[in-house]
Amino acid sequence: MSAARFLVFLVLVLAVLGGINAQVFRWARNAFRLGPSAQRGLKLVLVAALAGMVLGRVAGRFWPSAGLGFVIASASTVELAVIISGILLLMADGLRLLLGLPGRWRSRPLVSVAPIAALASNAGIAPVALAAVPELPRRAFLAQATAGSAFLIGSSSSLYGALKGRYDYSVEEIVLKIPGLPRALDGFSIAQLSDVHIGVFVGDAELNIAQELLRQAKPDLIVLTGDLLDNDPRLAEKLGRFVRRLPALARAGVVAISGNHDYFAGVEEMAAAITGAGARMLRNDAMIVGGAGGGFALLGVEDVWARRDGGGPDLPRSLRSLPRLGGLVAPALDMPRILLCHNPSFFEESAGQVALQLSGHTHGGQVNLLGLRPADYILPGGWVAGRYDLRGSTLYVNRGFGTVGPPARVGAPPEVTRIILTG
Repeated sequence: MSAARFLVFLVLVLAVLGGINAQVFRWARNAFRLGPSAQRGLKLVLVAALAGMVLGRVAGRFWPSAGLGFVIASASTVELAVIISGILLLMADGLRLLLGLPGRWRSRPLVSVAPIAALASNAGIAPVALAAVPELPRRAFLAQATAGSAFLIGSSSSLYGALKGRYDYSVEEIVLKIPGLPRALDGFSIAQLSDVHIGVFVGDAELNIAQELLRQAKPDLIVLTGDLLDNDPRLAEKLGRFVRRLPALARAGVVAISGNHDYFAGVEEMAAAITGAGARMLRNDAMIVGGAGGGFALLGVEDVWARRDGGGPDLPRSLRSLPRLGGLVAPALDMPRILLCHNPSFFEESAGQVALQLSGHTHGGQVNLLGLRPADYILPGGWVAGRYDLRGSTLYVNRGFGTVGPPARVGAPPEVTRIILTG
């Protein structure tokens, strides 16, 4: 990402989060009638959380340290609690407004009081002062209960997501039918690891867990579907050390593609680390998986983000790179095709041309509350997590392993996927 784009992105993030923080401050101040000292304390906490999360990430790229990582994690946890609370309070205000509209309409006075008061004054009748009606205690209680509930849900959800949710790893197993799959490959297994985000919140301890999960999956092939780095090219060396340990876990080797964060960090450094560790990097390229008994075409395309710089996914180029298998009549183009593409939005273009697309990118929404997954309504296609089918093709979206933004997961546990292919 260029410096100009990064600066614009940073300003937008600060503006949006600053607006949420300001609104939450007003809700808390009004609901709990905070005094001057309490208001100053709350302002300090909100400003520190915002600065620690956003500016701390910027500083972490230049001066990474364990202490700074703790500050960023703490500030991000507070800020996530503020965001969740703000969303809940906004929903409560909207509901209260909708429910109150009929009553407000019915309560409009049919006759204006001003003309009557004027007539009384002209007639020498002293006006009667109307006593101010105090706010009902019930209304104040409801306001405090609503705000308190929102803050409680926001805080508890954020703490759970940071302390438990992002470590709630699982191996998800799914069986997928691939038309035309050779009988020799029936039961072939692929372990998918995506969105590792090696950086402030994913280090050696988390990578050891990822390696163990891949070992438990007992795959024939391991695929890494992008966002392996977070935003620091200096961590490519750590990525290389991790990938170097993986080929021993899968007889067909390890294959990787790029994600948008790999471009933020430096895709060339990321690709060099992958290939230097003995894995295959597919950049609008393809390879054949299988032996004399037949195989399938494994395609890998660049991330959609690269289109901003004139690159991006090129499926036709990947297909053109398929070699003709020596000694066989049927060319590789006739083989079943499995596509690796970081962003599931590309499924709109690949559907009908491949049997299966494996993607990540979405983190399964990462933070989903009360059984709701907002990403279903925001992301293109609504392809957020799990299996989807379109025009005879199947898409599987992995929830990812790491996190982006706040280091928390709620209702979207991290996963390694074990995909079993059948004919």
